[in-house]
Amino acid sequence: MAVVTQDGAALVVRRSHIARQTAVFAALLALFAVAFVVSLCVGRFSVPAGRALELIWLGIINPARELASIDERIVLLVRAPRVVLAALAGAGLAVAGAALQGVFRNPLVSPDILGISQGAAFGGALAIMLGIWGFPLIAMVFVFGMAALILVGMLSRINGRTETVTVILSGLVISSMFSAVVSLLQFVADPNTSLPAIVYWLMGSFATATWERTLIAAPGLILGAVLLWMLRFRLNILSLDEAEAQSLGANTTRERWLVFGLIAVIVGSQVAVSGIIGWIGIVIPHAARLLVGHDHRALLPASVVLGAGFMVIIDTLARTATAAEIPLGVITALVGAPIFAVLLRNHYRERTGS
Repeated sequence: MAVVTQDGAALVVRRSHIARQTAVFAALLALFAVAFVVSLCVGRFSVPAGRALELIWLGIINPARELASIDERIVLLVRAPRVVLAALAGAGLAVAGAALQGVFRNPLVSPDILGISQGAAFGGALAIMLGIWGFPLIAMVFVFGMAALILVGMLSRINGRTETVTVILSGLVISSMFSAVVSLLQFVADPNTSLPAIVYWLMGSFATATWERTLIAAPGLILGAVLLWMLRFRLNILSLDEAEAQSLGANTTRERWLVFGLIAVIVGSQVAVSGIIGWIGIVIPHAARLLVGHDHRALLPASVVLGAGFMVIIDTLARTATAAEIPLGVITALVGAPIFAVLLRNHYRERTGS
């Protein structure tokens, strides 16, 4: 008769858990691949899936070749950069939200809580009102997003210490301040020229995606996500109680602000090329947590793949559901708000034990 020891039982459970996570990752990757191909194919000018994949392969092996046919131009110059940028933006926002929720030990927070999005929105709105476009606009968005985080850091530091609660409250203050200034810019903007551009940009869209914009945003989005992945063990520690984290050798204040800085790089890069896109950073990490658990070693990559696939799906709906493109912020809010309401009820139900 075989005897299963406690260590043997734990090993069996561990292997079962790893097998389940592997299956989840495989399913998420398949979902992303399907969403990617479908997004390349659908639109006012449809392209068969086989032809779209052939064009992508030809574009990879010979990027300098002349694009003669209309389907080549549509797939390689219009849809491909848009899908890639949407995937990078969704992955970045999702991993930023997962990291921030771990740091604050609260599944209901999102990157917006640090005021970075509103600071970046002010930079973009100001640039549009001044008639500044292209790379200078992107630079202004990024600079003001980082400035918002610096202001949060200065405001939240009291008597040489920074507490989690003061960071949240400072983020709300800075976010409200920049939101008010953005509203003021909309009030004084020319209603025939700059105002419609500001309003549409603030709602979020990948309509202006090009390979140049994708290459501008990619370094910040990829670097931020990779560095957060490298901090996955520290994020597990930071998600513990303050005293317990410090007992494990964590410098909680310094490491938290390192995470905040990386999140600012991700959010600033995303807002700079596509405007404000809400709810991704709060809904996707929670969905990934339900699938793979709380361990950031699995949570961060799951959030990346799920966020990329979800954003590609949302963007595809935004440009194909109606004749006129729907702003991304509208769709993400319609999807995210009900989910957030459910999360909020479940969160407080668990805390109260009822």
